[in-house]
Amino acid sequence: MTTTIRDIGNSKGIILPKSILSQCDIQKDVSIEIKHHSIVITASPKAKRKGWAKAFKEMAENGDDTLAIPDVLIEDNTDDWTWK
Repeated sequence: MTTTIRDIGNSKGIILPKSILSQCDIQKDVSIEIKHHSIVITASPKAKRKGWAKAFKEMAENGDDTLAIPDVLIEDNTDDWTWK
């Protein structure tokens, strides 16, 4: 695909077709870098664990924060274990 670089104030810009943005999973924010004299535009990494603090708080308030797997050290009798 060939496109034209356009004047945008003191800067330059290009228009990226919606189909290209969709194929690259680009919503709003992008990361731009230079590699081997080329401009590389990629989707910004999504914030990891975004919203987890709120979700955990709601779980605690609703009583949904119980262990999914029992804590074996509490339930097992460890009297016969040898500790070094």
